[in-house]
Amino acid sequence: TPAAVLMPVIRRPEGLSLLLTVRSADMPTHAGQIALPGGRVQQEDPDLEATALREAEEEVALDRSRVELLGRAPSYVTVTGFHITPVLGLIEDPGPVVANPREVAELFEAPLAFLMNPAHHEQHSREWRGQMRYYFVMPWQGRQIWGATAGMLRALHGALYLQQADG
Repeated sequence: TPAAVLMPVIRRPEGLSLLLTVRSADMPTHAGQIALPGGRVQQEDPDLEATALREAEEEVALDRSRVELLGRAPSYVTVTGFHITPVLGLIEDPGPVVANPREVAELFEAPLAFLMNPAHHEQHSREWRGQMRYYFVMPWQGRQIWGATAGMLRALHGALYLQQADG
């Protein structure tokens, strides 16, 4: 299933932060997990960027005119069959953001420097459907950023820092 998420990077006086959501307990998939605003591609979406921006408006009331699109991060495929394309967006002033209670229980920000520091990328494992699965967890202020969200952040880290190392 094709999907897109927005990686909303907000410029704050103390540095860059990433806006994250806690999915509502009523969501049919990934309930209660920390996520980026996003979802399935709809027929009316002209491209993945439009999907990410539409979903961010629906989930957190982020005005798309406040987002400067920077490009796509590496795609991520979940074990549940979603092919997710993260879209990076820089935001100078997000304006009022409000969680849509049908989809989002809570909003919070985490410093991008923290999320991009491999010292905070813990590797965990557990058995799922008879197979051992390995995944990353990024603990932040009592929260566990894991699963697809941590995987996409880890892939972004690799793309940014491997590219810098290669020149």
